[in-house]
Amino acid sequence: MNAAAALPFADILILELAGVLAGPQVGQFFAELGATVVKVEPPAGDVTRTWKTAAEAPDTDVSAYFSCANWGKESVVLDLTTPAGLAAVHRLAARADIVLASYKPGDAEKLGVDYAALRQLNPELIYGHLTGYGPAAKRAGYDAVLQAETGFMHLNGLPGQAPQKMPVALIDLLAAHQLKEGLLTALYRRACSGQGALVQVSLLDSALASLANQAATWLVTGRDPQPLGSGHPSIVPYGTVYRAADGIQLILAVGADRQFRQLCEALGRAAWAAEARFATNEARVAHRAALEALLHGRIGELPGAELLAELERRAVPAGAVRTVGEALSHESAQAMLLPPAAGFAHPGLRTVAFRSPQWPVAAALPAPPRLGPLPVE
Repeated sequence: MNAAAALPFADILILELAGVLAGPQVGQFFAELGATVVKVEPPAGDVTRTWKTAAEAPDTDVSAYFSCANWGKESVVLDLTTPAGLAAVHRLAARADIVLASYKPGDAEKLGVDYAALRQLNPELIYGHLTGYGPAAKRAGYDAVLQAETGFMHLNGLPGQAPQKMPVALIDLLAAHQLKEGLLTALYRRACSGQGALVQVSLLDSALASLANQAATWLVTGRDPQPLGSGHPSIVPYGTVYRAADGIQLILAVGADRQFRQLCEALGRAAWAAEARFATNEARVAHRAALEALLHGRIGELPGAELLAELERRAVPAGAVRTVGEALSHESAQAMLLPPAAGFAHPGLRTVAFRSPQWPVAAALPAPPRLGPLPVE
């Protein structure tokens, strides 16, 4: 058995009618696990093919953005507003296991590629439908708008300063994870019952479900969480950025009193841990400003690399602030990179971050596809 055949979804066919990021991320996820993924694009292609930075070749149709979610796929161009294009999609759907769609509510029905229509061709079909605000709301969903409307931008700002959007399409990625979970649930159900399913995921619900402790704070206390920059509302010191004497920026993630005592010893300030205002996490939260001022001052006197090594030795959670390039170049990131492939001389980033000894990891994937041809009859 070759490695591809041993992957969990080697016998699965995915029909990707979704564009931009959330749906394509799910498509690449299945491709990394062995599935055949056919990406159907309109004649102009997925819009992310045109989303290029100034550093990219202006004549390429595989932008860096497009490449982040489209490794391992085949691309076909179909105009679903034509009888020929619709017929081709119907032929693909008739033998697909999963369809990924990201149409506004009502648009798939107009095109004839909604779940009800495709189910008639394939009763065991699993249809994953991403929307912005749910199946009853025709409003289009855009990640930046959802970050604003669900509290993420408010919480991501600094006190007294403008709210900040995350530098990645966070809500799209959260929705992609929700859709993966829903599709895997549907595959399990189909294995048990033989029945297909419609799986609906909205960006709105995905964002709200991910507010976690921030949502619980408001639900439990009635107090609206406020922005703290990179600080944590209920743990101190946790997330604040400090600058060491050699210019290295680092953060601490001290969630236990034992860790705080070790931190103070590493800083040569063991007495801080014995002070009533810092002895417990609850006390440190109450005296956040005083403790942060002390930490900023002391860390600024020490060499960052040596301090981080000492904190690691003492099992105190801490790390240097890295750029994206530094993070991806680090030894610890190499297993998450896809090797360059024919037609695309750049590495890629895997979407599958879990491992199991029961199946292999795809050693490589076909490159993100050029805008494909019409399917051959």
